[in-house]
Amino acid sequence: MLIYPAIDLLGGRCVRLFQGDYRQETVYADDPAAMAQYLEDHGFTHLHLVDLEGAREKKVIHWPQIAAILHTTNLRVDFGGGIRTREEVERLFDLGIDKVNIGSLAYREPELFSEWIFAFGTSQIILSADVRDGFIATHGWQTTESMALVDYIANMQSRGIRWLTVTDISKDGAMAGPATELYREISQAFPGQNLIASGGIRHLEDVEAVRAAGCTGAIIGKAIYEKTIDLTALVQLQTS
Repeated sequence: MLIYPAIDLLGGRCVRLFQGDYRQETVYADDPAAMAQYLEDHGFTHLHLVDLEGAREKKVIHWPQIAAILHTTNLRVDFGGGIRTREEVERLFDLGIDKVNIGSLAYREPELFSEWIFAFGTSQIILSADVRDGFIATHGWQTTESMALVDYIANMQSRGIRWLTVTDISKDGAMAGPATELYREISQAFPGQNLIASGGIRHLEDVEAVRAAGCTGAIIGKAIYEKTIDLTALVQLQTS
């Protein structure tokens, strides 16, 4: 299973939000590159990196921190948050980003998203689908749209996506357990997808639960920072 420790960037620091609320942030580190190095030193090979400020401002903001992480570590980094232009995507790949997560743009401009899948390949583009009460949420989780999650995934699968991250906003940062049933439903409805679970994971049992539900990978943030999960055991679960 792919294990993605998460670093969320806001104001140049590593933070976690509670259920996507920018007013409820907890700062865990002032130096994102040092945190990434800490994770690599513990044996992790992948990193999920999010520009929260970028998601809110609709453009990538934390270019210096992104570059520093890629310069400091050999982690395979997937990045999301604020990507709106092809130039940003190309710059990210030039820096050494492994995959990009596209969320709001994919919803608002599906034809442009399809062009990016064709241009960069299905292995480098992850559809990031954030869900609130069964419906898609966009723009840093600030806007809940009218399209149901399952309809959205079906539409995007027809456009060629093969990697999919689904975040249940009610679970994110809440340490209340992952949306296991939701992931099971998605994996059964869309068996061709590499599904990545995001939000709510507290301990190893939760990781095992999302794997049993059909997930290819799991993003883990607060449980690492709050030390509720054994890092050594977590590393042993990861595959390349």
